[in-house]
Amino acid sequence: VQLQASGGGLVQAGGSLRLSCAASGSISSSNLMGWYRQAPGKERVLVARISSIRSATYTDSVKGRFTISRDYAKNTVSLQMNSLRPEDTAVYYCHVYRFKDYWGQGTQVTVSS
Repeated sequence: VQLQASGGGLVQAGGSLRLSCAASGSISSSNLMGWYRQAPGKERVLVARISSIRSATYTDSVKGRFTISRDYAKNTVSLQMNSLRPEDTAVYYCHVYRFKDYWGQGTQVTVSS
């Protein structure tokens, strides 16, 4: 399994960004896909994930601002991030669980105040 993430960048507070991730290899619609983030000096934490039945889970701090979506036919997952805050600044990682964890290369999101 390989994950290729794109998107990210620098944005002012209140702005929007969209992250996308394409999965290749033995991925099925039953596998969980999602996004984690890691801020400097902190642990990697879940941002959002989506299941095979389009059930989405969000960490509390992004609820109402971020939306995760998935194209099951193309094995892609996206994260639309609105109303960004400086505390959203982190490296964002695409993630798939298929018998074990798979991670994308990480993409930097920086939100300036």
